[in-house]
Amino acid sequence: MSVHTDPGVTTRLENTFADAGVTGYLHAVDIDSGAEVGLAPDTPVVTASVFKIYILLELCCRSAEGSLGLTDRIRIPAGDRSLGPTGLSVMLDDTELSLRDAAYLMMSVSDNHATDVLMDFLGVQAINDRLRTLGLEQTVAMYSCDALFRTMAEDLTGSDDVGQLLSMLSDVPDEKLLGLRALDPEQTDRSTPRETTALLTELWRPRTLPEEACAEARRIMGLQVWPHRLTSGFPDDTITVSGKTGTLSHVRNEVGVVEYPDGGRYAVAVYLRLPGREFRNPVADAVIGRAARLAVDHLRGEA
Repeated sequence: MSVHTDPGVTTRLENTFADAGVTGYLHAVDIDSGAEVGLAPDTPVVTASVFKIYILLELCCRSAEGSLGLTDRIRIPAGDRSLGPTGLSVMLDDTELSLRDAAYLMMSVSDNHATDVLMDFLGVQAINDRLRTLGLEQTVAMYSCDALFRTMAEDLTGSDDVGQLLSMLSDVPDEKLLGLRALDPEQTDRSTPRETTALLTELWRPRTLPEEACAEARRIMGLQVWPHRLTSGFPDDTITVSGKTGTLSHVRNEVGVVEYPDGGRYAVAVYLRLPGREFRNPVADAVIGRAARLAVDHLRGEA
């Protein structure tokens, strides 16, 4: 299916990304009317932490189907935590959480260890099978966070020891980093902008999934704490943004749903490829919000 986009909007999106020095891939859709706008929307992209939505989806569906309870407890022992800057990844002691609270950590602060605990509990095959029932053939959960980092270490050193990975990356040339499996959409967790918005549309307007599951997924997605990407394009407090970021070396993403007080609902997916590996890049962060606003304004018929 092609996206019927006003050439002027396409040019504005291209220029917006070019001015920020990034390559951008975007798709946005009016959840209720189906009107859409895109820039290379069928290009395979590296999702980075956006793939955590797939895990949330499977957890919420299993609960709605009765095979588990969101309040079921899971024990997380100390030690051997997945690499990451937030949540369980940096906590030191034994803990026990409900499955629902682990999902909250996974989504709100992008907790890598909470992600891997849930992914192991649910099973990678089941997560992917659920995506296939929605017709998402190019959306794949391939690696846990820990497994992904191990591929990076292995590609760089021949060993899957992630202990020195972060300190090592600063000395690796960009061209070598870009050859990592983790940054190749054919060899890692992946999707396309269009399939991403299809998933978001199903969560906000379910036709196949249980409404109970979608409602819980929407609740948790609304609790993300990062305001500096997608939300930056919609500063009005009456506009609600529920989303998930993704960051990995030369990749910077955010996807989500923008809801207006007049009832308008828009699923937006913005995936960026950066020329450098800077962890802090406010220009790239801001262009995600700017491009999303351009797309949503177009769908709303606003200048």
